[in-house]
Amino acid sequence: MTISSALPITESELLSLRERFETNGQGHVFNFYQDLPIERQAVFLQQLLNLDVERVNQIYQKAIEGAEAGVLNQDATFEPLPQNVFDSVLKSSPEQIRQWETIGLSQIAQGKVAVILMAGGQGTRLGSAAPKGCYDINLPSKKSLFQLQAERILRVQDIARQYQKPGQVRDCIIPWYIMTSGPTQAPTFDFFKQNNFFGLKEQNVIFFEQGTLPCLTMDGKIILESKDKVAMAPDGNGGIYAAVQNKGIIDSLKERGILYSHCYCVDNCLARVADPVFIGYSVSKGTDCGVKVVSKAAPEEPVGVVCVRDGKYGVVEYSEISQEVSEKREADGSLELRAANIANHFFSTEFLERVPTFAAQLEYHIAKKKIKFVDNETGETVTPKSNSGMKLECFVFDVFPFAQNFSVLEVDRKDEFSPLKNAPGTGVDCPETSRRDIVAQHVRFIEAAGGKVVHDSQDLETLEFELSSWVSYAGEGLTEFVNGKTIHVPAIIETKEDLIRLAI
Repeated sequence: MTISSALPITESELLSLRERFETNGQGHVFNFYQDLPIERQAVFLQQLLNLDVERVNQIYQKAIEGAEAGVLNQDATFEPLPQNVFDSVLKSSPEQIRQWETIGLSQIAQGKVAVILMAGGQGTRLGSAAPKGCYDINLPSKKSLFQLQAERILRVQDIARQYQKPGQVRDCIIPWYIMTSGPTQAPTFDFFKQNNFFGLKEQNVIFFEQGTLPCLTMDGKIILESKDKVAMAPDGNGGIYAAVQNKGIIDSLKERGILYSHCYCVDNCLARVADPVFIGYSVSKGTDCGVKVVSKAAPEEPVGVVCVRDGKYGVVEYSEISQEVSEKREADGSLELRAANIANHFFSTEFLERVPTFAAQLEYHIAKKKIKFVDNETGETVTPKSNSGMKLECFVFDVFPFAQNFSVLEVDRKDEFSPLKNAPGTGVDCPETSRRDIVAQHVRFIEAAGGKVVHDSQDLETLEFELSSWVSYAGEGLTEFVNGKTIHVPAIIETKEDLIRLAI
């Protein structure tokens, strides 16, 4: 039988492809191939051609071995971070913090800093079909997470212009690289386009997709989502390293003269995007890979902690640490293992460029999920009620052991970390707590500048008050407008003119 010219490959190539999948124990993906119309065969074959089946098997094997080693290795040692790689803004002098900030702003002014946003997540758990960054946490201004972050970039650019060298011709620009996933790429770009890139120049907002991997059964078989489609899933936030290589981002960074990148996760509404203090701290330490952390609230808090595991830097999940180890304290009463990971990182461009040299050693982690699948015998679609398979993910922190100059900066949780993870009404890490934490921060900014916010509400989740990052990034520049004055709510402050008008 002659193969149709509508297909992307010849008959001999099709036979070779089938043999390749058979040899690797994945021949079942062709179970329903002959039943498909030519058009669907063509699309399906294209997907299979893009799959490196040998690599999929290798990753599965490595993930299984890693999981088994984790179970068997009960003698792992966990130690707190050594003092030479750990600093805290909570214990540093105002002069030291100002010095770090000045270094950071100087680097930004010289065009050496970019921001990389991990924004592949959807808002499914929030009841939204849109990308999570599009989500409105019900601030008085109704701004999305993307808009909040864009305005912080604009404000830092503005501040950094004061640090430009005399005669500097190039404008102060912080390029924003936004990593999406397959489902979020188009809607994310469309959202930015509809909102005129929130005041940023389009050429300085660069979108790129993270990679994907097939979903697998518990015994490593590729799952068919339908008769003509392999079930695929993003490869975890650690997919950022392969993506910056494969999508030309490293080349773009080098072309722009970027030496350092601040990388963070979209769901943290308090993220200090392009944080000059963190950047300056990392640069001053000669850091190639750095991380920002907050202090773990209690031994039982379910967060990963940055520490030394078996002599190497890494993040250890709370479930891997015994109660005895998790409760150990320093002389000052603080937890020994307290550096809670918040997915907030610093990378030198040189480090990002070096990752491929050790990429084969990076771990893949198993996430068991309910994955819709086609029964290989009957061809019927099954929507499982319990975990039916696994997604394989690598994590952004998996590179820590390979850093040559690792450093960690602890920051204040109430000012820098409020993740949006759960559905409205949950009460923890949800839209209401995100809104509350931003409003509370804005009230603190005014009060720290000598002003007062007057309101009757006992509940910050409903307080109609907001201070745009256009006006103040981290509380700076407010004293001359609010010192000794009062702002009555409701008040939405978008400009300094609003501040002058409302502060009486």
